Amino acid sequence: MEAIGRYGAHVTFLSGWEIPAMIRWLAAVWLALVVVHPAWGQSWAVKMFPVRQHNFGTVARGAKAEYAFEFQNLYKETIHVAGVRVSCGCTSARVTKATVPSLEKSSILATFNTRSFVGQRGATITVIIDQPYYAEVQLRVDGYIRSDVVFDPGEVDFGSVGAGESVERHIRVAYAGRSSWTIQDVRSANEHLEVELSEPQRSPGRVTYDMTVRLKPTAPVGFFQDQLVLVTDDRYQDQVTLAVEGRVVSALTVANDLVLGTVRQGETVTRNLVVRGKQPFRITGIECDDDRFECSTDSQSKRLHVVTVKFQAGNEPGDFRNTITVQTDLPGEHECQTVVTGTVR
Repeated sequence: MEAIGRYGAHVTFLSGWEIPAMIRWLAAVWLALVVVHPAWGQSWAVKMFPVRQHNFGTVARGAKAEYAFEFQNLYKETIHVAGVRVSCGCTSARVTKATVPSLEKSSILATFNTRSFVGQRGATITVIIDQPYYAEVQLRVDGYIRSDVVFDPGEVDFGSVGAGESVERHIRVAYAGRSSWTIQDVRSANEHLEVELSEPQRSPGRVTYDMTVRLKPTAPVGFFQDQLVLVTDDRYQDQVTLAVEGRVVSALTVANDLVLGTVRQGETVTRNLVVRGKQPFRITGIECDDDRFECSTDSQSKRLHVVTVKFQAGNEPGDFRNTITVQTDLPGEHECQTVVTGTVR
């Protein structure tokens, strides 16, 4: 029904049967917005972050202080992080991988600015997500930056170390204050680290220690990130942390995985697998979980070996993905693996 309004405008009225339909339509739209679109609630984004708060403890001025807030995409849709916002200049933050497909991981790397700030500091990091829906997640970092303790360099960085090797780094610890200041202990939760402290050099208003940090040959293969805790005789803030990191690489390396491509039924294909070591070694065995593979090599001791891999395709078509394990007489990390893939048609 149509009528003329007070000022001459046409006004359309809803009939009685149209009103309930309109209410049902509005309810459906509201329900879709609330239930289907998580932007109305941000708990879905928060669930991706198992840790949202970190305390750096007490760190020396100029020391490296970083923490990675790791998160995982728990959903089918791809997540995109548009950026990060930090509430204080004492901290900077960046996303290591902005586009995160389903079930993959990324992290927000927070760095404490220990060169420009001292004292008790803290910052809130806001992670801004714009896909598949808009959300914000807040992270928090805190710590105390001492101005009277300086590490040179500001971290223990071992870089890349071969498995079974022992490597050491040297750090100078300088303290400005009372000449009786003492480091009482150095602690670490990493059993593969050991520390030696020199006798302190004391002068009016200054104390200096030379510290040797050693990575033991028992350290396992892989990246590690840890810290040392220096326990001092200070009445307050008696512990100072020092970052330690490095990567232990295998004494054995395989040049590449083997891609056989498409193999016809009954066909035989042969590929070479190159295995290198940092020192001469012998190959003592080769294992594969598929009896269609036959591997052979010589028994000499040398730093580079060529393994012949022969694949005999049967009559069963389909994709295959198998692991070949090469065993050697090297101590410690004595074996390596490669993956071989292809399709039988």
